Amino acid sequence: MEETFFELRTDLSALQEAVETLKGEIGKVVVGQEQMVELLLTAVLADGHVIIEGVPGVAKTLTAKLLSKSISVGFSRLQFTPDLMPSDVIGTSIFNPREQSFQFKQGPIFSNIVLIDEINRAPAKTQAALFEVMEERQVTVDGITYGLDAPFIVVATQNPIEQEGTYHLPEAQLDRFLFKINVTYPTLEQEFRILSNHHHATLSTMLEEVKAVITAGQIDALRKQVRGIHVEEKLISYITTVVANTRNHKSIYLGASPRASIGILNGAKALAAIRGRDFVTPEDIVYIIPSVLRHRIVLTPEKEMEGATTDDVITQVIQSIDLPR
Repeated sequence: MEETFFELRTDLSALQEAVETLKGEIGKVVVGQEQMVELLLTAVLADGHVIIEGVPGVAKTLTAKLLSKSISVGFSRLQFTPDLMPSDVIGTSIFNPREQSFQFKQGPIFSNIVLIDEINRAPAKTQAALFEVMEERQVTVDGITYGLDAPFIVVATQNPIEQEGTYHLPEAQLDRFLFKINVTYPTLEQEFRILSNHHHATLSTMLEEVKAVITAGQIDALRKQVRGIHVEEKLISYITTVVANTRNHKSIYLGASPRASIGILNGAKALAAIRGRDFVTPEDIVYIIPSVLRHRIVLTPEKEMEGATTDDVITQVIQSIDLPR
């Protein structure tokens, strides 16, 4: 049988090495959660924001902190609470008596990786402060626009169980997140390793071992490589068909927007690069679709009463469309 060799059009060895190094640094502390880590790194390369949902204690916040520690960029953390004001997030103008003028003091959103803990605990007007900065990477205050340095990634966490004292995120804000990652409990073996690690070393000791292994300039170069990943026209057609089907599905009240189509495309390209290919496969797209769509579609009240989840309906949509070959 004659062997067929596929010659890569783009050398992805540096990208793969960077990703494996980042995974190694995060893996010094976090046990398991491979899908969360892979999707986080995919989002970094696709220049997208991420919302992580899971019960308390499954390393949501810890993983986001480790990501920022592994990349040599600025990091800030915001704990969203019901009394948080928009100025606490984006900053405010303060009068300088010496200059006899107002000067803008930047808020914690002016960083590279911004961790927002429990994003659904702040009221609507504070959540709305994120609209412009997440989409346009800029903040406008008193008619003056301030740009943010690249990379700029918001990693938000959310607890799906506790509803008291929380505010539902508006669909417009959810749509600005590239991925929504659902985090589950570790397996029995993984939990044993977690306990064993904490028995032999404190968390602070383990965190000290995590070093910055990649720079902002390297991230920018890797993103340019990702943008050049090849996608066949039939795969682009498949993405548009999947998203279009969410808009007229009998179980879906609100379908996904074109931003979701772009998110699937960019996410699939980044995932293909991480997996060592300079071209996207149908499997890359199917893997990415749930993370891009689960926070963008709203089920009909009847379907919700049946106990169905958005992931269940997304699976139905995928299965109803033939994969291109």
